[in-house]
Amino acid sequence: MKGEVKLGILGGGQLGRMLMQAGLDFNLYTLVLDPDENAPCKDICNEFFVGSFRDFDTVYEFGKNCDILTIEIEHVNADALEKLEQEGVKVYPDAKTVRTIQDKGLQKEFYKKHSIPTSDFIILKDKEELQQNVSFLPAFQKLRREGYDGRGVTRLTSEADLGKGFEEPSVLEKLVDFEKEISVIVARNASGEVTAFPVVELSLHPEHNLVDSLFAPANVPYKLQRLAIEIATRVIESFGMVGILAVEMFLTKDGQILVNEVAPRPHNSGHHTIKANYTSQYEQHLRAILNLPLGTTDIQSAAVMLNLLGEPGYDGEAAYEGLQEALAVPGVYIHLYGKKYTRPARKMGHITVLGENIEEAQQRAEQIKNVIKVKA
Repeated sequence: MKGEVKLGILGGGQLGRMLMQAGLDFNLYTLVLDPDENAPCKDICNEFFVGSFRDFDTVYEFGKNCDILTIEIEHVNADALEKLEQEGVKVYPDAKTVRTIQDKGLQKEFYKKHSIPTSDFIILKDKEELQQNVSFLPAFQKLRREGYDGRGVTRLTSEADLGKGFEEPSVLEKLVDFEKEISVIVARNASGEVTAFPVVELSLHPEHNLVDSLFAPANVPYKLQRLAIEIATRVIESFGMVGILAVEMFLTKDGQILVNEVAPRPHNSGHHTIKANYTSQYEQHLRAILNLPLGTTDIQSAAVMLNLLGEPGYDGEAAYEGLQEALAVPGVYIHLYGKKYTRPARKMGHITVLGENIEEAQQRAEQIKNVIKVKA
């Protein structure tokens, strides 16, 4: 690895911010592109560019200045990534993988083609086709493109729900009777070395359909944890991608593991690794894209991660309550994302709570989960 590598990141949000915090140890020169002039990465990267990561020319011009280009959000211009690859820029994840994952229909067809277990699905062109498939309900309808953090997803239980259905191209996924939602973060470097982080258990926010908290290690039988890791490894190897991949899965009540969705970047379900594992997901992503040996992913401490969301009814410059009280509890670590303004349910930070075992971490998390408030 040469003395100073120019790393470009498409997206300047909290994932990019934490990636750059890990990148300081690798002597990286970081360039960031984001449409928000106040993005969390703005003040900590070497060069910050305001512009759309969806626009071909903007991404292409930005990427030409980089040795390696990576993403912290998948909704980027894949055509520009492809041209940059052709011109010798190392793009991780590659354009082909990004294109597949951007489109939930292509993503589901990819699983089917590679014999990766996933829920039954139907690809829909429009609402008329939805009405023709009422017998498939109950199901989740997901927009093929642009869905993110619960947006572009609706639950359809019966014909009475069809009014909530989307007009745009979508995927209708059979409702899975699951016992738990779990996630495995897996990494692969350019030499083909693959490592997986231990399985984590996810708890989703009842209203916002995004990860509310997670528990590591997951309370799942060892045999099923091994199966989840095998499936996640098969997914990243089938893509042939370099970098980190979050694989969200359902553990069904009859002991099956089905892939729900993947994200080809650092992910909410790996935030705890900064404090709880020997190697964080952010360092692992950097090791992968720099083609360095991957770090050990073992757990150093049981952990609970709590997302810190903007409180309902508050919109404006963020003010934090309860930090002092929360930090008085042993094993509590706060990570704020540098977002100046809050709004209801906006991700403003996360809290990692460590313990000797998962029960102790959960007890501490219960103590503080309603203490910190993000208001305006």
